[in-house]
Amino acid sequence: MKNILVLYGSRACEHDVSIITACQAMDNLDNSKYNIVPVYIDRAGRWFTGEALRRVDFYTHFNEFEVTACRITADSDGQPILVRNKPGFFGKEKIICDIDVALLAFHGMYGEDGTVQGLMELYNIPYTSAGTLGSSTGMDKIAMKLIYMGSGLPVLPMFWFERGEWEKDRISILDKVEQKIGYPAFVKPANLGSSIGISKAKDRESLEKAIEVAASFDRRILVEVGVEKPKEINCAAVGFGSDVTVSLCEMPVSWEEFLTFDQKYMRGGKSAKGGKLGGAKGMGAKSSGGTKGGMQSLSRQVPAPISDEMTKRIQDMTAEIFRIMDLKGVVRIDYMIDENSGRVYVNEVNTIPGSLAFYLFEPMGISFAKLLDKMVDAAFEAFRQKQASSFSYQSAILNKVAGGGKTAK
Repeated sequence: MKNILVLYGSRACEHDVSIITACQAMDNLDNSKYNIVPVYIDRAGRWFTGEALRRVDFYTHFNEFEVTACRITADSDGQPILVRNKPGFFGKEKIICDIDVALLAFHGMYGEDGTVQGLMELYNIPYTSAGTLGSSTGMDKIAMKLIYMGSGLPVLPMFWFERGEWEKDRISILDKVEQKIGYPAFVKPANLGSSIGISKAKDRESLEKAIEVAASFDRRILVEVGVEKPKEINCAAVGFGSDVTVSLCEMPVSWEEFLTFDQKYMRGGKSAKGGKLGGAKGMGAKSSGGTKGGMQSLSRQVPAPISDEMTKRIQDMTAEIFRIMDLKGVVRIDYMIDENSGRVYVNEVNTIPGSLAFYLFEPMGISFAKLLDKMVDAAFEAFRQKQASSFSYQSAILNKVAGGGKTAK
């Protein structure tokens, strides 16, 4: 049986949604294969583990005495372990468990953006999400779209700038946006998800307000052409490298304006005891903690009401993007169809999608439990391939310096 750490939470705007995704995953992991160890990072950056974390309602009345402060380190042989924090100055570390693999269920900054992935790489822990490259570029909308453009993929016209430029000369920025993008325009922080900080500008006054909102969340701001009659289509993929399974396509609730964070996650259904989250009925995720809400609860059509030709085009692009960005585990890629022109544009990739997008695979006969198995398999395969590469080179530099020789800078 493998010890699987499920890591989630962290100092992100999407902290609470991460909790729900993690609880859904823990409730659907195969207990005959995995010893499930929840590892929750609170908003202050503190790490905790304990069975109480399996209950969603625990987070509404968080009690530190019911959980254990912990951290990841390595033993004397360099093997990754989870340990209790030292209880005092003379305290001794106590090992909680060895770490075989980590399932990452973060959303947004400080978890989905490559930061935790880098920690996993340093401690040599197999993990389920995209690597540091795919995670970091997948979080930054500007870098992501520049990669798409360089790969010949269709993206909406865009303009980007930094908060410092805006603070120095906002009139110049407003003029450039009007010249390059026009109205309507969508203004977005570069590094946030779930529609946080995104506004639609229809004139100069609303554009200025939208930029102020986006700049309060990030120092890099993206402005894109606003499609008049948009249709959002999403498609997910699971695997590693060229070994990828592409999901069905979905069409979420109408994008006549756009989904705000609350519209995405607070649409009427229950998420925890006494709480509300998600409007439609759950789509197969079992849960003892009341986590049948989440992204699967949105009003949506699966499969999406688009032509077979368009479906195949989007699925093919999904597999191509998966490989270009060196992704891993489960990702969801969002597309925009301009109903006036019939053109499709790549919007963005979610390297750890809400609810792990299990609802897009279930109609294909891939249960949530099987999807999680595929993610773990991909983590181990990526780890195996990493171990097959050479990361050391024996040189004579230190011997030369120790012997009094000089080295060139």
